[in-house]
Amino acid sequence: MDQRGNGTSGAFFKPGRKTEIRTDSLYLQNMRIFFSILATTLALLLSGTAAAEPYTLLLLPEKQDTSITEDDAIYLGELPESHIWEKKPRQKGRQWRKYYRLVHNFAKTYPYALAAKKIVEEADRNIEAEEYNKIQRQRYIKKMQDELFDLFEKPLRKLTVRQGALLMKLIDREVGHCSYDIIRFYKSKMAAGFWQGVAKIFGSDLKKPYDPDGEDRATEELVEKWEKGEFEELYYSIFWEEAPKIDIPSKYR
Repeated sequence: MDQRGNGTSGAFFKPGRKTEIRTDSLYLQNMRIFFSILATTLALLLSGTAAAEPYTLLLLPEKQDTSITEDDAIYLGELPESHIWEKKPRQKGRQWRKYYRLVHNFAKTYPYALAAKKIVEEADRNIEAEEYNKIQRQRYIKKMQDELFDLFEKPLRKLTVRQGALLMKLIDREVGHCSYDIIRFYKSKMAAGFWQGVAKIFGSDLKKPYDPDGEDRATEELVEKWEKGEFEELYYSIFWEEAPKIDIPSKYR
C-alpha cells in the first residue's frame, strides 16, 4: 500500500527512528552465508590474479557465533589458513614426464622415510640406554621388527618397484646410512647380502649412497620444498589434486 497519503515516508530508514535488528535463526543463517561469500571474494581479490588463472580455494569455517548487543547484531567467525593454488598446464616431453613421476613417487614414499628415521633413532636410544647384550639386542630388534611389520607391511607392499627404490634412497638421506648397512647392522651380513641380491634383480642397489648434489639433485629439491611447506602446492599445480595422505602412526611422525 502507498504510504504517501498518510504523510509517512516510503523509505526503510527514517531519521530519528530506532532500526529493529532481526535475530531469528533464519536471518542469522543467511548472514553467515553472506559473510562466508564475502570472505571468499575478498581472498580472491587480494590475491591479485583471481581472474587470470583458475584457482581452488580451501576455506572451511572452524567456529561461528553471533553476538547480539542491545542495538545491533555482530557476526563473529574464525577462519583457518586458506590456500590459493594455481593450476598450471601440464608440460610435455620425456623429461617432464620423468619429473612428474618423481613428484608423485616422492609424495608416496617420503613420509615412510621420515618414519624410518624416527624408528632408527628410537632403536638406537633404547639399545644404548638398556645396555643390551647380544641376545637381548636380538630379541629387542625382533620385537620391534614384528611391530613394524604389522604396521607397515600392507601399505609398503602396494609400492611400485620405482617407489621402493626411491624409498631406499630417501631412508639413506634421513638415517645417514645406506639400506645395506642398516640391514647388516640390525640383522646380519648374510641378510644384507640376500636383500642386496633381491634389489639387484629389480635394478636397485642397496649399497648405492644418496647423492644430493648429483643424480639425486631433483629429489633433494623436493625434500627442500617439503621442509619449507611448499610441496603440497607444487603437487597440486601439477596434478590438480591434493597430494595423497600417507597414514603413519603418530609415534613415528
